[in-house]
Amino acid sequence: MPNMSLKKVPMPEQDPNVRNKNFMEVSTGYTEDMAVEEAQRCLNCKSRPCMKGCPVCVKIPEFIALVAERKFEEAYNKIQETSSLPAICGRVCPQESQCEKYCVRGIKGESVGIGRLERFVADWHMEHGEDKVEIPEKKGKKVAVVGAGPSGLTCASDLAKMGYDVSIFEAFHTPGGVLMYGIPEFRLPKKIVQKEIEKLKAYGVEINTNMVIGKVLSVDELLNDEGFSAVFIGTGAGLPSFMKIEGESLNGVYSANEFLTRINLMKAYKFPDYDTPIYFGKNVAVVGGGNVAMDAARSAKRLGAENVYIIYRRSEEEMPARLEEVHHAKEEGIDFRILCNPTKILGDEGWVKGIECIKMELGEPDASGRRRPVPIEGSEFCLDVDSVVIAIGQTPNPLIKNTTPDMETNKWGCIVAKEETGETSKKGVYAGGDAVTGAATVILAMGAGKTAAQSIDEYLSK
Repeated sequence: MPNMSLKKVPMPEQDPNVRNKNFMEVSTGYTEDMAVEEAQRCLNCKSRPCMKGCPVCVKIPEFIALVAERKFEEAYNKIQETSSLPAICGRVCPQESQCEKYCVRGIKGESVGIGRLERFVADWHMEHGEDKVEIPEKKGKKVAVVGAGPSGLTCASDLAKMGYDVSIFEAFHTPGGVLMYGIPEFRLPKKIVQKEIEKLKAYGVEINTNMVIGKVLSVDELLNDEGFSAVFIGTGAGLPSFMKIEGESLNGVYSANEFLTRINLMKAYKFPDYDTPIYFGKNVAVVGGGNVAMDAARSAKRLGAENVYIIYRRSEEEMPARLEEVHHAKEEGIDFRILCNPTKILGDEGWVKGIECIKMELGEPDASGRRRPVPIEGSEFCLDVDSVVIAIGQTPNPLIKNTTPDMETNKWGCIVAKEETGETSKKGVYAGGDAVTGAATVILAMGAGKTAAQSIDEYLSK
């Protein structure tokens, strides 16, 4: 019998006043009984509306039906048919705006916890299952993948399973891209990312780290000198944006990229065990309202900051961050200063000593459809802070654009690629993820990598 409860089975979590002092996962995951109970809420609709919201086309009703029957390993194998990173997607995908958005159970209650079930299945497999790697017959052609983030890893995985010899070129010393340097440990444990990457190596994918394409080798050299028949570019959007206000050059001002990279990839949160200290002081201001801003603010709190402020120029209803992340941040004591905009960062002897802001009100809608924030004259105020983290967005690094002049890019520096194939204007070169769209989600980047892998196979099979 279906479970007709209107609410999802709650996910166990650490107490907010405990977790805001450690970097362990916030949510501890479903037990087997919890997973079965939640899976029984699925009506197994014949029309499968949930699937139209999944960029990698996971067979959602089928894997959930297997969970309901306690066939957890079979459920994992079903997910693996289309998704190569289920443990990651189950944690960081914005399911509420994708698969769960279309769940019919959400019409008169809460949608089925698809993301929670995907995470459970992947974690159960890691603990109890065994990865079976079947090496396909080789096609005798080499493909280069530039960037070891979600789009690159997905593209490499699919191509390797098709029989191509795949080499990944990653600029950092550790593969994983934003999964490693951007998303904090308390949302996505790094051991899970590396375990997923080990599967790629089992298929024969070669991962070359400390390889900055555009410096060490160019895209043309990969194609003409290194013997690659095609190239996929999934280099992400790693160039931070700033506000261009007075004081941004002071010591104690960080881009969110630098702040989170130091904490995550360089393990500043383990100081002094890891010699990567990061200055943040007692009071931290984080400017922005997206998931990256939430990650930076919650990380600063865990490092020991006494007061952490989120400064966002629009209303809370318009914040682009996931509702879950905003909820968790509030529980953990983050102070939200909504409808406020920084105008100046104050300093003393070269160091941050405060941030000057002005209050805003919402005016007429702008080009994005959101009401434009307008300053309120005479409403200026100051916050005493020791550091400021700017988290207002990123754009692609111009390195590949500047060293591949015959590949079309747009005015924001994003590579121009066909959405349905990933093809760029340069023959044999494909691109996807944030390098094409600008900063977006992990699952959309994975979907782009998957699309490009299929297109590369069709191109090389001609």
